[in-house]
Amino acid sequence: MRKTDKKTENQIRDVLTEVCEDTLKGYDGFLWVTHTVKLSSFPQSLEIVCVFETNQDRASFLEGEGQQHVSATIQNAFNKVGVQLKNVGKQISYDTQQNREHGHQRK
Repeated sequence: MRKTDKKTENQIRDVLTEVCEDTLKGYDGFLWVTHTVKLSSFPQSLEIVCVFETNQDRASFLEGEGQQHVSATIQNAFNKVGVQLKNVGKQISYDTQQNREHGHQRK
C-alpha cells in the first residue's frame, strides 16, 4: 500500500468514526459504520454501510428523517476534509446485523 493510500484510508476511517459516534447517540439499534473503497478511484468508489441491530431498527430509522440526517452528516464530514461525495444516495446503504448473521449461516 502506498503512503498516499494509507493517508486516504486513515482519513476515511477518521471521518466515519466521527459519523458513527454521532449516529450512535441519535438512533436506537444503530451499531456501526463500515466501508469499502478502491483507493485508485476514491472518492467515487467509496461505499459506506450503516449497520443496525435488527430489521425493525433499520425500518424505523428509514421511516423517519434519520436517513437524510445521516447522509448529510456523512457528506458534511467529508466536505470538512476536502472530499466531495458526488452521489451520496448511491454511496450510502443501510443493513442489519440480523441480515448479516442470516447471510453467513447460509454459506
